[in-house]
Amino acid sequence: MQAVLTNNVNVQSEYNLDQTLERLFGDLDTADNMTKNAIENDIVKFGASAVDFLVNKVRTAKGAQRGVAAMSLIRIGEDSIKPLKDVAIKDMSFQWIANYLIREISGR
Repeated sequence: MQAVLTNNVNVQSEYNLDQTLERLFGDLDTADNMTKNAIENDIVKFGASAVDFLVNKVRTAKGAQRGVAAMSLIRIGEDSIKPLKDVAIKDMSFQWIANYLIREISGR
């Protein structure tokens, strides 16, 4: 059973947001492409409230999880820029990734 929330995104009242996002990201490892797209869409619906979690995922995850986290930050847009910059200042090895994502968000 997949944890896709497409028709039930208002799970914040039932579950902690981080727990919900962890569950969604865990499902990515075995998901087909259509399910991965649905999971990404669900993650993006959380908007700015998911950004800190997503920035951490980009830093720590590999494979599909990292890709979905990065694309979700890009799709969330402007709300992702400051958290990306803040982490890049503290983590020099993350700067190139943050700069790339910020350029994608800014369209530059």
